[in-house]
Amino acid sequence: MPVPPAAGEPVRPGTGWPGDPSDAATPVARDADDVVALAAESADLATLDGRVAVCRACPRLVQWREDVARDRRKSFESEQYWGRPIAGWGSSHPRVLVVGLAPAAHGGNRTGRIFTGDRSGDWLFAALHRAGLATQATSTDANDGQQLIDTRVVAAVRCAPPGNKPTTVERDVCATWLLREIDIVSPTLRVSVALGSFAWSSLLTALVRLGWAVPKPRPRFGHGVEVRLSRGETEMVAIASYHPSQQNTFTGKLTEPMLDDVFIRVTEIARSRS
Repeated sequence: MPVPPAAGEPVRPGTGWPGDPSDAATPVARDADDVVALAAESADLATLDGRVAVCRACPRLVQWREDVARDRRKSFESEQYWGRPIAGWGSSHPRVLVVGLAPAAHGGNRTGRIFTGDRSGDWLFAALHRAGLATQATSTDANDGQQLIDTRVVAAVRCAPPGNKPTTVERDVCATWLLREIDIVSPTLRVSVALGSFAWSSLLTALVRLGWAVPKPRPRFGHGVEVRLSRGETEMVAIASYHPSQQNTFTGKLTEPMLDDVFIRVTEIARSRS
């Protein structure tokens, strides 16, 4: 991986990190109003991704992600950390959208790609591969050759938060990026998967704001919960899954067959709805 001039700094835009969607001229959002304006002005995913990846709108998250990138975990102390927000990744015309909570401090915040390089990602990418939605069963770094098939993976909050718990304000600021991303990919989208209750709430809130008809009362989160949505003559299905966190996988709350069942259902829906 390329290393910026000062070791421990976040990766500078345009310095050669694999998959970096930003460059030195990409405009930077420094507060919530900037996020609203820059998201609205993003006509395509390439533009949106670049702006997401340099966002500095939430001071606490900026401080945390950069502290982690500087101090590093001992097992990764020789590696350069990305240390910036994580843009969505995968197909630009997805039939499947996978929504998670936020990047892991030593996963996506290190590798620069969502769910890459952490235990949750090990479970997710293995399941995507078994379902025919990823070309490889693992995702270790941003230059590993992994590709998603008709699938895009995003986080509701784009920076690694302390304790994996963003504040309500941070959630709401970052929701603007998610809203615009879903809006851009909506023409091809057929099924969305929310990993965990936070992602489920974020996904349904975004869809309501975009004009999708969500049943009332709003469906509660639960593993395997499936909801059919409509917007005019367009239909989509939202599916909930337990998050593949270590807490869930170590305790057996989420097993490989349970996760496989979700993505088998996802592929059935995506391929049957032309």
